[in-house]
Amino acid sequence: MTIFLIRHGETLGNASRTVQLPDNPLSPRGVAQAERLARRLEGERIGAILASDLTRAAQTAERLARVTRAPVRHDPLLRERDFGDIRGTAYADLGFDMFAPDYAPPNGETWEVFHARVDRAWALVQAAAAATSGHLAVVTHGLVCRSLAARHLVLPDGVEAPEKWENTALTVIEGPDPRWRVRRLNCIAHLDDLAARPPAESGAV
Repeated sequence: MTIFLIRHGETLGNASRTVQLPDNPLSPRGVAQAERLARRLEGERIGAILASDLTRAAQTAERLARVTRAPVRHDPLLRERDFGDIRGTAYADLGFDMFAPDYAPPNGETWEVFHARVDRAWALVQAAAAATSGHLAVVTHGLVCRSLAARHLVLPDGVEAPEKWENTALTVIEGPDPRWRVRRLNCIAHLDDLAARPPAESGAV
């Protein structure tokens, strides 16, 4: 059984280096990335798509669904970490590291609360994979991917969970035997010449 773990396409917030708002849509480049990802996965027998309900992930999942004709289910457990009151702020105006281990965004999620939610999301993903005829695609966000890779998945020997997850990066997970193992990590081979443009900052969640 295979799970295709996917980060959403580039957004206007990624491009402008702004802490994203929930309704931030894909940029034109992000749409092109999502369409290339969909073509890459067209023949992979995807039976279902599980996605975050935030706009950027939903729009990425929509492109994949058009090509694979797999049904899409949205769940808020797969949302990006909630940065509360600093959402909508340019990174250059923050004056601090919003990803610091001890930073708690006002009216947002601490790392502890976020990781606990990702734990619940991972249980949801495993249940969805077991119930799917074919493979499962999961469209989510960079910090969710990082949390899963660091805390739930078996990575290749000598490899650590990346700090930076590219837009529409594909991570291929196989299992469980008895655990889920990563066969391909944070891959953007489908972007070709689009990858030549400097990617959005890893912090632009």
